[in-house]
Amino acid sequence: MRYKKRSGLPVSRGLGNGWKGGSIMITVNAMGDNCPIPVIKTKKAMQALTGPETIEVLVDNEIAVQNVTKMASASGGQVSSEKISDGEFKITVQMEGAPSAADDEEVSCVPDARDNTVVVVSSDRMGEGNDELGKVLVKGFIFAVTQLDTLPKTMLFYNGGATLTAEGSDSLEDLKSLEAQGVEIMTCGTCLDYYGLKEKLKVGTVTNMYSIVETMANAGRIIKP
Repeated sequence: MRYKKRSGLPVSRGLGNGWKGGSIMITVNAMGDNCPIPVIKTKKAMQALTGPETIEVLVDNEIAVQNVTKMASASGGQVSSEKISDGEFKITVQMEGAPSAADDEEVSCVPDARDNTVVVVSSDRMGEGNDELGKVLVKGFIFAVTQLDTLPKTMLFYNGGATLTAEGSDSLEDLKSLEAQGVEIMTCGTCLDYYGLKEKLKVGTVTNMYSIVETMANAGRIIKP
């Protein structure tokens, strides 16, 4: 791996496999940086692109994840993120090249893009009728939550909805992105046990019925697909 500096900001480059035919993976280390520095570093890396490349941004707080995600998405990037550990988050931005002048998002720093909304998911499908269609709809619903300007504070999963946070779920990438942005993902432990998924939980934490009731009772509003 070789290292370059752009405008005084350290950027590391290494081979990546995010694009067909291989590509360069650019790593932007913004650990310990307060907003808007992570956004500025990421934007500089994006502006210096000469072709399809993948940028990996490392930050240590959810607010940085929210703001980098917003800027990169508005600049034409395909963005995903995940919580690596407490105080460590990774944002992956796939770009076709440097953003155009029209797509070049102005740097801004929003304090927190969450409100006291709770999303409750009680099934692995949405609506009644065709089950396969219902599964497609609930996947689209969770993706749509990732695109909200104001994110929910908490997402609760119970009964059939518990399968969506476990191994094999098509929504794991979207849920990990929401978790990295500070959305609390909570899944009913009794439900995981019932479906034999207690050891296969892949995002968020296990909760109990008292916490589910308390969270819903204290919510500013509840959204249910």
